[in-house]
Amino acid sequence: MKVGIIGATGYGGVELLRLLHGHPGVEQISLFTSSEEGVNYSAKYAHLKGLYDVPLHSIDLDVLAELDIVFASTPAGVTSTLFPSLLGKKPKLIDLSGDFRLKNPDDYSHWYKKQPATEEMLEASVYGLSEWNRSAISESQLIANPGCYPTAVLLSLLPLIKSGLIDGDYLVIDAKSGVSGAGNSLSRITHFAETNENLSIYKLHEHQHIPEIEQAICQFAKASSPITFTTHLVPMTRGIMATSYAPVTADMQETDLFDCLETAYESSPFVRIIRDAAVIGTNQVYGSNYCDIHVKVDKRTNRATIVSVIDNLVKGAAGQAIQNMNIQCGFKETAGLTGIPLFI
Repeated sequence: MKVGIIGATGYGGVELLRLLHGHPGVEQISLFTSSEEGVNYSAKYAHLKGLYDVPLHSIDLDVLAELDIVFASTPAGVTSTLFPSLLGKKPKLIDLSGDFRLKNPDDYSHWYKKQPATEEMLEASVYGLSEWNRSAISESQLIANPGCYPTAVLLSLLPLIKSGLIDGDYLVIDAKSGVSGAGNSLSRITHFAETNENLSIYKLHEHQHIPEIEQAICQFAKASSPITFTTHLVPMTRGIMATSYAPVTADMQETDLFDCLETAYESSPFVRIIRDAAVIGTNQVYGSNYCDIHVKVDKRTNRATIVSVIDNLVKGAAGQAIQNMNIQCGFKETAGLTGIPLFI
């Protein structure tokens, strides 16, 4: 296949390239940018010297229309203006930005502070939470790749809410991310002097992933209560740990929750259920498309603590996007994604 990456100069774009480079079904990768046309890609990323000494292309819709797959790893508000011209044409479209995740355009306007996509585009898009929406993904041209935080949260909570083992009306979610989640543009919050040896909270009760998580819980688990969701920045490059708290229903035991998770993901190669809390951490999934999940029930309070870890740039972005491409195109779901995590 011939693949294009819009936004190739960002962290998501270069991670897409790293994973697609070893994909057995990819013949050609074209790199597109809105700001650095003609720049040699290996001059932008020196680790690609001798591998991708190629110029970056400007975004040309006629060229994109001839490709088989187009990934967009762009800031919010870009693909809603680009993809309408490609819908219904040859390429399958996978958007990593968030422009097509929220089905209610008013929600997008409120949380993203930008003009929403058209109703036609929103109706055409399919939410790309791979493990939960395979059938729809396989039949869709336009995939709205989930956000990094929602991926970690939803994979760990959906089976338990859907099965009625935890009470989704009282969800509290505490999530922490490495700085790469903020992209490679310079900002005060990601400045070394501000981030190093510092733990900070941001977008308190205002994070744009809140409505995405609530929408997906409603879609897949048929629960509609609002959540409490907080995000923190930790001084590391990659990784997300999402720790969720919810009451356990009836007389459910810890083994019931583990059994539920293991049954839900028995056919999902990238979700691993970890029974030993001592070994779960972000370095277990670093550089990989895995999501590791652990659960513990506090009998004293009758509440469950559910822990999920992912690499925000892989399972939370580029890796899940390629997993969705595999599902769309009929490849083995693990194609190009079988690398062992970089533990040290």
